[in-house]
Amino acid sequence: MTGLEPIETASRDEIAALQLERLKWTLRHAHDNVPHYRKTFAEKGVHPDDLQTLADLAKFPFSTKADLRQNYPYGLFAVPREQVARIHASSGTTGQPIVVGYTQNDVNTWAQVVARSIYAAGGRPGDSCHVSYGYGLFTGGLGAHYGAERLGCTVIPMSGGQTEKQVQMIIDLKPDFIMVTPSYSLVIAEEFERRGIKPQDISLRLGIFGAEPWGQGMRQEIETKLGIDALDIYGLTEVIGPGVACECIESKDGPVIWEDHFYPEIINPDTGEVVADGEEGELVFTSLSKEAMPVIRYRTRDLTRLLPPTSRSFRRLARITGRSDDMLIVRGVNVFPSQIEEQILRDKRLSGNYQIHLSRDNHLDQVEIHCELQSYLSEQTSPSERDAMAKQLQDHIKTVIGISTQVRIMGFDSLPRTLVGKARRVYDQRPKQN
Repeated sequence: MTGLEPIETASRDEIAALQLERLKWTLRHAHDNVPHYRKTFAEKGVHPDDLQTLADLAKFPFSTKADLRQNYPYGLFAVPREQVARIHASSGTTGQPIVVGYTQNDVNTWAQVVARSIYAAGGRPGDSCHVSYGYGLFTGGLGAHYGAERLGCTVIPMSGGQTEKQVQMIIDLKPDFIMVTPSYSLVIAEEFERRGIKPQDISLRLGIFGAEPWGQGMRQEIETKLGIDALDIYGLTEVIGPGVACECIESKDGPVIWEDHFYPEIINPDTGEVVADGEEGELVFTSLSKEAMPVIRYRTRDLTRLLPPTSRSFRRLARITGRSDDMLIVRGVNVFPSQIEEQILRDKRLSGNYQIHLSRDNHLDQVEIHCELQSYLSEQTSPSERDAMAKQLQDHIKTVIGISTQVRIMGFDSLPRTLVGKARRVYDQRPKQN
């Protein structure tokens, strides 16, 4: 592909007409071929014929991760298993894994939206792409790989781990951009630092980062340490994988949703009511073109807002403030890990590697935050200076978030690195409530 696809510059009316046509097909396809959807539609008293406008989608039932687990492995497939060209799955670290299927048309669509995402982020045909997402059942590696190939890039399928070899391959092969998790990109950056290689001497000009939440502070740290533009790609296994939305290099103002394939809604997470564009709530997606496993009003648990178009004709996602199922309640205060990360990264002397430890003492929640000094400060920062930095961070967290914490400022490389998959940030040792 070269340049923008016509739909990326279409009018809102043209986009809405295409969405309505595809929504009607999706609802009919799911209803006629998936017993679960036929049952939940009947329980809600709706039928695919009831969709006459886009707003009518609000009449239809939500689907959740629990539905996917209860129908494990193939219960939500809308085509016979023999027509499924590819199967992926979530890690299953928090319960039964989520299994998703793709027809060959689905695989082609996925490659196309990832190619579109890479182009939006600044990748071009002929560029070389270093893929450090994990390959296998996880959608990241193969999703990035097929999309980069579709765009016409040279793909280096490195996968995750083997950090020294990762860096050596980047030095030797000189890729133009990298696709990787934000947390692992900092591990790669540390290896460049260890070798004395400066950001301006690294071949990379772009990084396309996804699979875990990251904020503006993390973006600035990645851009500084690798000397690149850092762009956000959004996706989730249940919907298709990476490539549901991606930032544009022209504006870097939030991922553009590829609305011709994924219909977004924002709902009040407590009531389920759809809220207006611009209001924060829970992100919900309905697939518009998936054959093997359509998803109807899937509750992502991601908290964000829908923003108006800028660089493309589609709407954008605001920064995801957290997940409704990742929210921590600390002494009655709602806290998202991303809020704590934001306060840590206000201090440029601290790195983006951190942990949040929760415990309970005499019925009171205790929060201890472990974070690291930047490598160049690790040896020269005295214990008293570390104590002063810890006190300053405690005060910021108390003032901005409203919780009391204990902070430990540790030397560089004191905390474990995540080499494959998502970084674990929260260690909650509090007794489970009955």
